[in-house]
Amino acid sequence: MKSQLKLALSAAVLISLQPMLVTDTNAASWGKHQAVPDALYPVTPLIADKHVDAIYPSVAGDFLVYSKKTGVHEYNIARVSRSSPLSGERNIAPVVLNEAIRFGVAVSDGSMGYVSDRIGPVSAWMWQGHGDGHVAVGNMANFSGGLIPEHLNAARDGSVWCFDSTFEHNRHNQLINEFAKVGGGELLGQQWRMYDYNYYRHKQGYTATKAGNRNKFKPPVLFTFDRKSSQLTMINNAFDGAVSPDGRRIAFVRETQGNYDIWLQDVQGGELIQLTNTPYGEFEPAWNADGSKLLFVSNRDSEGDVLRTSIYLMDMSSNRVERLTNAAKATDGGPAWLDDHTVVFHSNRDMKKPQAKTQPGWNIWQLKLK
Repeated sequence: MKSQLKLALSAAVLISLQPMLVTDTNAASWGKHQAVPDALYPVTPLIADKHVDAIYPSVAGDFLVYSKKTGVHEYNIARVSRSSPLSGERNIAPVVLNEAIRFGVAVSDGSMGYVSDRIGPVSAWMWQGHGDGHVAVGNMANFSGGLIPEHLNAARDGSVWCFDSTFEHNRHNQLINEFAKVGGGELLGQQWRMYDYNYYRHKQGYTATKAGNRNKFKPPVLFTFDRKSSQLTMINNAFDGAVSPDGRRIAFVRETQGNYDIWLQDVQGGELIQLTNTPYGEFEPAWNADGSKLLFVSNRDSEGDVLRTSIYLMDMSSNRVERLTNAAKATDGGPAWLDDHTVVFHSNRDMKKPQAKTQPGWNIWQLKLK
């Protein structure tokens, strides 16, 4: 098995040696004045409430976990049934007044990972799924304030976790303040923007995410944490990690001179593989149940437009890329697999005209691949 994995990785590393090997089977883009395109795959709302921002779905076992914002600055996570998401939900109860709970992660046994500002000042936890037990994710650097865990993610069985952070003093302090008060609803659904000086706050207009842009922030670092061995591993210039279902690999985002691409690393070391290679942005990778496919978000077909992003699918054996969503104006993000043929994601699409218009808030949508 080990030799087969090495051969697969050796073949995949060729991606980083050529300008562009991935192909997009649905790459038909449209001009700025062209009619609204037909949906590549019809989308329908899955979790929609005009009083709640529902973002970043996470699926494992029989459970769907998502992050939510209610009120002005009230952040929590919810766990619902994957097969019946509207039948009832379980939330993590705040321990202290005005506690913010974010970055919800589903675990197959019903446990939920999350990040809270209750102590530390920001630290990562896992509720054990029953009773009142909460297990710390990471090490004491979280509690001393040395690390501000963001973008929490885990293998489906909860054996391996990952999160990212920054060592930059000024940005470190800013992230502590922003954790309980995200600067605008737009940023709530585009959490990848927190590490880029050009996009970390709401503006009236943005330069495109394109190679050549200067980012004044120092690169963040990605950490993986093995619960069995308590080993904490660091990967430089990496964030937005996604642990493979078997806990052996991690896909993550790396920014190089304004260009965002998705890379792959064996958790125990090994070849570093570049999976995407476009001059625009690729973000938020998400594995399917057997690790054969990877969802991600990109603005490659909008020429780097920050607010026009779509969901894409990569086949890990062939590196073939297929575009899944193509709304004219929407910001689609946070993809996950509800099952083998259903993709869920959050979007600011208008409920009545999802292909043509947007709205201020976020809802969770679904699309069927078959």
